[in-house]
Amino acid sequence: MPLAKTRRRTDPLNAMSLDQILIFIPAALLLGLSPGANNLLAFASAARAGWRRAALGVIGRVVAWAVLVVLVAFGLGAVLEASEAAFLVVKWLGVAYLAYLAVRFWNAPVEAEPALPPTGALMRREFLTLMGNPKAYLLLTAFLPQFVDPAAAPTPQLLALGLLYLVIEAVAAMSWVTLGMLVGAHALTPLRRRLVNRVSGGLLGLAAIALARTDRAQ
Repeated sequence: MPLAKTRRRTDPLNAMSLDQILIFIPAALLLGLSPGANNLLAFASAARAGWRRAALGVIGRVVAWAVLVVLVAFGLGAVLEASEAAFLVVKWLGVAYLAYLAVRFWNAPVEAEPALPPTGALMRREFLTLMGNPKAYLLLTAFLPQFVDPAAAPTPQLLALGLLYLVIEAVAAMSWVTLGMLVGAHALTPLRRRLVNRVSGGLLGLAAIALARTDRAQ
């Protein structure tokens, strides 16, 4: 991928050509829209708690992505890629947390006026779900460097690209929140609420299984 050599090197995004940015944005959007654990969680949260609460919950995910971008920019992604033990620790913590959430959603009560989880709890769930997914670290390690100019300092470029990715990830998350809200809007009876709870719990359980089956080569 050709890089613009005539741009200033003091601005991280100036090290990239317009063509690269136009490629980065849709590629990042496709990644953000993929049905990963956090998107399934956003869907399930919106189906149960409504659009506003779930949308505010996504703030926890954005904060987690910001932490990951900084960690990856300073080399943690390379550590997980090189260390089997570190990868497994993060992976199994993530699996355990997803399994816990799956059970909670599966067994959620379906009374006429269900108690809605506080917004802080939704933020915490989004944050912990992402931080417990080693594939997120490795995704940033493999994806962002493709758009870095090797002739310029890599860390500022990774941080700038990561900031742009945060915005795109938030937009993608809102799509899943909206979908979950539309599904939840029809769950007016206890039977339908139970169906939404079971589907949400099942999807999160499948996400836990998928994470458990991943390795560093994927």
